[in-house]
Amino acid sequence: MAAAACGGDGGSDNDDTGPVDPPINTRPERCLEDPLSSGYCLVWQDEFSGDAIDSEKWTHERNCMGGGNNEAQCYVDDPENSWVAGDLLHIKAIRKDAVGPGVTDDDPNYDPDDTSASGTYTSARLRTKGLGDWKYGRFEMRAKLPQGQGTWPAFWMLPSEWVYGGWAGSGEIDIMEAVNLKVGGEDQIHGTLHYGGPWPGNVYSGEAYRLPGGINPADGFHEYAVEWEEGEIRWYLDGDHYATQTSDGWYSTTAPGNSNAPFDQAFHLILNFAVGGDWPSNVNDTGIDESVFPQQFEIDYVRVYQCTIDFATGKGCASTDGAFVHNPGLEAKRVASP
Repeated sequence: MAAAACGGDGGSDNDDTGPVDPPINTRPERCLEDPLSSGYCLVWQDEFSGDAIDSEKWTHERNCMGGGNNEAQCYVDDPENSWVAGDLLHIKAIRKDAVGPGVTDDDPNYDPDDTSASGTYTSARLRTKGLGDWKYGRFEMRAKLPQGQGTWPAFWMLPSEWVYGGWAGSGEIDIMEAVNLKVGGEDQIHGTLHYGGPWPGNVYSGEAYRLPGGINPADGFHEYAVEWEEGEIRWYLDGDHYATQTSDGWYSTTAPGNSNAPFDQAFHLILNFAVGGDWPSNVNDTGIDESVFPQQFEIDYVRVYQCTIDFATGKGCASTDGAFVHNPGLEAKRVASP
């Protein structure tokens, strides 16, 4: 496909001549490079090629609240747990007692000097909130995942403004999660949406995927991505489109008349390495195997693209091989009164 016309949020102004190539060396102001043949253009990236985490792209969250899942770690801003070296971002989970705030960094009661909560591991959770927030696009990471009972790395997105209420009423997009890799042959990654209403009215739907040939994601680097457009989200591993969910299968209890809610607002990126918690501690060998720590989550790059064919909806740049699972999502059962 030829590169799409690049004139702004509405795409080409041509009426019946079809898409045209942009003049050489020109592109929309938001594009860092000329558009790809698919029409996607790079709008944000971190190649982790320096010697420090870029504070203009990422901030550290600092708390011991357990992620809402009874996780064992405290998230800290410490070079022992997160650093850039060798063109990689390293996030390291260490067996180490720590104390810190018992609420999230966005809670109105958050006090960074609070030591009321504790954890038995230290790790890191980085986010782009307020520095990089997007509505629609392609979001990708190349990374090597940690292994062992109790490990839980994730690359995911949360809304920057909770327009449809608290979690998960305003949505959550899990681009990639994995737990307990290499324990009893565990080799799955997961792509999931959380939506519905604020807890306990939250629901989720998603798909697991295995690399072909018995390859384990903990043994090497792989590219994990989603393409998100109005009404549709697609998941990819090394370019293989393995799952799709659409607005027919997600909903918001606080906006029953809006079929695209809650996935029609700006979201930001999160990279974190959790330890234990309700999911990994209850599957495979169960619990946390202290002997496997420390473990590292190594990230080669994170890149964000948007669709030049239609910036406003993200439509027109989809890639698919036709062999994916179309997850039907869940029926809206707790819809608020009009």
